[in-house]
Amino acid sequence: MPEALIIGFGKSGVAAARLLKQEGWEVELCDSSTSPTLLEQQQKLASEQITVKLGNTPEFTNSDISKLIVVSPGVPWDIPILAKAREIGIETIGEMELAWRFMQDIPWVGITGTNGKTTTTALTAAIFQTAGLNAPACGNIGYAACEVAQATKKPDWIIGELSSYQIESSVTLAPRIGIWTTFTPDHLARHKTLENYYNIKAKLLHNSQIQIFNGDDAYLSKLGLNHWPNAYWTSVKGQEFLIGEKGFYIENGWVMEKITPTPQPIVEVSALRMVGEHNQQNLLMSVAAARLAGIDITAISQAVREFPGVPHRLEHICNWQGIDFINDSKATNYDAAEVGLASVQSPAILIAGGEAKAGDDNAWLAQIQAKAAAVLLIGNAAPAFAKRLQEVGYSNYHIVETMENAVSMSAELAKKHQASVVLLSPACASFDQYPNFEMRGEDFRQLCQKYLLT
Repeated sequence: MPEALIIGFGKSGVAAARLLKQEGWEVELCDSSTSPTLLEQQQKLASEQITVKLGNTPEFTNSDISKLIVVSPGVPWDIPILAKAREIGIETIGEMELAWRFMQDIPWVGITGTNGKTTTTALTAAIFQTAGLNAPACGNIGYAACEVAQATKKPDWIIGELSSYQIESSVTLAPRIGIWTTFTPDHLARHKTLENYYNIKAKLLHNSQIQIFNGDDAYLSKLGLNHWPNAYWTSVKGQEFLIGEKGFYIENGWVMEKITPTPQPIVEVSALRMVGEHNQQNLLMSVAAARLAGIDITAISQAVREFPGVPHRLEHICNWQGIDFINDSKATNYDAAEVGLASVQSPAILIAGGEAKAGDDNAWLAQIQAKAAAVLLIGNAAPAFAKRLQEVGYSNYHIVETMENAVSMSAELAKKHQASVVLLSPACASFDQYPNFEMRGEDFRQLCQKYLLT
């Protein structure tokens, strides 16, 4: 049996295997699935003396115990094999925890939340990098954390986007600065209850020296100073809405910092090219992290002005005959899709569907009624979504099944309804038709180019 067993052959698992191999461990990587791509990667890793077993779930007996098991984020933390491993005393950690153990002498910004993580992480990293710091973004965005740990040049800061899966499997991870962007029901198929999901996220913030919260989030703001007495809070609504005495807020078109009794302006909100109130919330949290890390106002202002936005999150693809085509493939739940639709001009043609998640769809449906001239439904969720739209009295939907049908039909519908926007904002995971939301967004991009720009 190897000294270290890595479960899950994604980017994180491979990075963890390479890091441990580099440190002299004997490593085996296993994954229950197999495919031509995985077989190709298996051969590559074999040349690095890393054993990969595909289509394989390891069995444990007391005689062949590994010293360490490292779990990729996509592998549920409570599957029987991991429960058994913990029961017989094998140390079991996530890939993020492994990276932390190699980089805990470097300050981290740890960013979590249901929605808003990716933009906040990307913008925070951009600000730190503009200030001349070696501050890679990693975790759910950019590099796997264990890739960063292998870099020859040591980072000044680590900017980590941390999902509940990554926090759940991290034992000692303790960032210098922790950010909590939003909190709404998500991943309940995995975490079972809202309380479990909350407690996992809260663990990261409890472990952080400095805490930053989105004070405009309904759930987090209710907890307020009672639960988080030393936190910095943010609000897009102005100083009077700030929770507590210190924080960051927007007033008269400026991001304001209130750490001392006299507030000071940091950057104009209009410097950020991204639309929507939620992006102003993301801006506040990124600026807060930068200021609390000691970054000067000039670097912040420059970074915000130059920040291009995040792929697949309200990303402008093209303009065809005056109609904007926008890719919001990263909206994989109802809340994110509601925010996406709220951020664009109406009337809009909405493309939605995929693999549905549990959650409250009422606010999303209300936004459709207010802003969508027509809805094109794709993927497994299409019949259920059609039924929900009927129930709320919305009839202008079309079940089109595939992205290709949706894009070709969206252009005709946009002209018919004089819509200014075609928005892909699925409110669903992608796994029924695509390996991930990025591939779904890329398909949308390519189809827009095929149908509209040729």
